Amino acid sequence: MKDSVLVTGGAGYIGSVVVAQLLARGYPVVVLDDLSRGHRAAVAPEATFVQGGVGDRAALDALLRSHRCHALVHLAAYALVGESVAEPEMYRANNVTAGRVLLERAAAAGVRRVVFSSSCAVYGHPSVTPIPEDAPLAPVNPYGETKRDFERVLADYARADGASVVNLRYFNAAGATAHQGEDHVPETHLIPNVLRVASGRQLALDIQGTDYPTPDGTAVRDYVHVLDIADAHVRALEADPTQAGSSGTPCSRSQKRRGGLRAARFRRWRDRAGRGIRPSSLRRRGGPQRSSAGGRGTPVWRRSSRARGPGTRRTRMGTGTRED
Repeated sequence: MKDSVLVTGGAGYIGSVVVAQLLARGYPVVVLDDLSRGHRAAVAPEATFVQGGVGDRAALDALLRSHRCHALVHLAAYALVGESVAEPEMYRANNVTAGRVLLERAAAAGVRRVVFSSSCAVYGHPSVTPIPEDAPLAPVNPYGETKRDFERVLADYARADGASVVNLRYFNAAGATAHQGEDHVPETHLIPNVLRVASGRQLALDIQGTDYPTPDGTAVRDYVHVLDIADAHVRALEADPTQAGSSGTPCSRSQKRRGGLRAARFRRWRDRAGRGIRPSSLRRRGGPQRSSAGGRGTPVWRRSSRARGPGTRRTRMGTGTRED
């Protein structure tokens, strides 16, 4: 029998699909999720579920004693950009400090393969698109900083313990499977909100920002289907570590394409829905606002009026989903 794969955040939007694909390929799976932003019902019944946090040493040690795990797929993190601006220390504590505890206990249990669900938020505002993997890491919000910082923790782990580490950088997850989909509170993703308005469950569709340098002022976005993201995690787990290198960081990239303006998509969805979908134009969602007070090139974080507070409940991409 194969050793188990430990999936943190396996009750979240992306994590639950990763779990399903691992099970389909014959891997025994142990899911660790504190359910603060995930859903127990999203976890496939064939997986072993343990409720707990990634920073809980006792829970981790008990889990790793009970289940022999050869690999770790780490998706558990807070992932709301606006919330990270409002609560940067909460993000550092969960995404970096607690992640260190997870890695420490996994290493002690002999785990030597790690796939980390990172983010293209580590690149900040890249100078070119598509983004090359070796583009400078220059995150522009605390969420992106925590992803970059944990990648550095993993690099140290790989060098010290000879572990195989793969960081997957992506953003704008979308889509659903026959059994898993997006279920966030609050819902900030564009596609589910279009469907909510079209079905009469929401009054209007928020368009975040109309001051982008595009023909209609709305953002250009490209989306990656959740099935493709999950498949990338499984392929990274199965990759030959001698090809990737002990501290290699292959990355899946989302490429920007012309014709992806939000307003244009909105018009197409309105036509297909066969009913009115009323747009509501708002300022860009929570993120960094630069100030000259920090000197040239130094970001000074300000709380956005739309930043989410610590009471926000939302599925993670591991303990929830991504907003980057």
